[in-house]
Amino acid sequence: MHTGTKTGGGILRQPMSVWATAFAAVVAFMGIGLVDPILPSIAQGLKATPSQVSLLFTSYFLVTAVAMLITGWVSSRIGGKRTLLAGLALVIVFAALAGTSTSVAELVGFRAGWGLGNALFVATALAVIVGAASGGAESAIILYEAALGLGISAGPLAGALLGDWNWRAPFFGTATLMAVGFVLVVTLLKATPRPATRTALSAPIRALAHGGLSTTAFTALFYNFAFFTVLAFTPFILGMSPYGIGAVFFGWGVCVALASVFGAPPLQRRIGSVGVLHLSLAALAVLQAGIAVFAGTGIHAGLVACTVLTGVPIGLNNTVFTESAMEVSDAPRPVASAGYNFVRWMGGALAPFVATELGEKIGPAVPYTVGAICCFAGMGVLYLRRHHLRSLDRVDAGHHLRDAEAVPAR
Repeated sequence: MHTGTKTGGGILRQPMSVWATAFAAVVAFMGIGLVDPILPSIAQGLKATPSQVSLLFTSYFLVTAVAMLITGWVSSRIGGKRTLLAGLALVIVFAALAGTSTSVAELVGFRAGWGLGNALFVATALAVIVGAASGGAESAIILYEAALGLGISAGPLAGALLGDWNWRAPFFGTATLMAVGFVLVVTLLKATPRPATRTALSAPIRALAHGGLSTTAFTALFYNFAFFTVLAFTPFILGMSPYGIGAVFFGWGVCVALASVFGAPPLQRRIGSVGVLHLSLAALAVLQAGIAVFAGTGIHAGLVACTVLTGVPIGLNNTVFTESAMEVSDAPRPVASAGYNFVRWMGGALAPFVATELGEKIGPAVPYTVGAICCFAGMGVLYLRRHHLRSLDRVDAGHHLRDAEAVPAR
């Protein structure tokens, strides 16, 4: 099991190479929520149904999930920096192409190419930040999750501001920001050494044979189904302008960021990593049930409040799941991350299409009912396979030890 031996330096005292990578990560994660406020506008502009537009998420995450299996193989042969740059270049190209789309099919295809670039960048960015950050793996993961939260919160806002002008503008805006990230990584990140041994293509799948990693990954699959039900289907039932949808998901993203950085670590110290996962999955299930009720009754204020508040358990889950996946097994971090992300992003790929189909054909409350059931299914997996997660007790003990070392002697 990894222990994260690097010490010294606070979370904000990081090398410029870490900040350059983190900035690019913010922009990469902006791409997830960027289309949220403009989903109804895209559907109107391209004369598409909600379920057809939902394929923007499905193609993106399906390709991201599968591509995760090759990220370690690629980075172990060309190095982390070149892998980051390859991913950034693909995102720049396909985000720009997405802005030129004349049909839903084209847009879905370009989002798939975007997903390939996203996979190469995101999986490698976490490993680069963990390797270069001061303060050890915990600080690096919190910084990474902060980038995720900031990107997810800024994405809907940028999508709303640019999308109100034209639904194509957010795609060109993302390509421009990613080009800035590309330049920063080129100039500020030193060439990362290639691993002493090359990663086999089968390594991420073989890593999932570890009981702890597979338990974490499949629990996260159920969680991600619930997560992306909120992200992909809710814009269609809010009945708001792009600015309104952007504001709702900006508030949601702020909750994600704050819970990731300031909520997860103290809760881990108090009730342990597995305890936090149970708590946050239960809270997400309750809030999804609330969205289902308000969607069915048409109480708009309750719908907005529950949507924004789902950001809190989602932020807690993101941090704890990521740290657990990186620390629960003895697999190298890039390999563990690839195997874990392959499984969990499948939930992100399935949820948008399934949720919109259920919402269109049965009723708007049904997707959130299914999302709540998925949360309880994830809790069931955690409970039934809890013996595989005992190694996380040592991670939680590490949190307590670092706290004790941080208290000044009197």
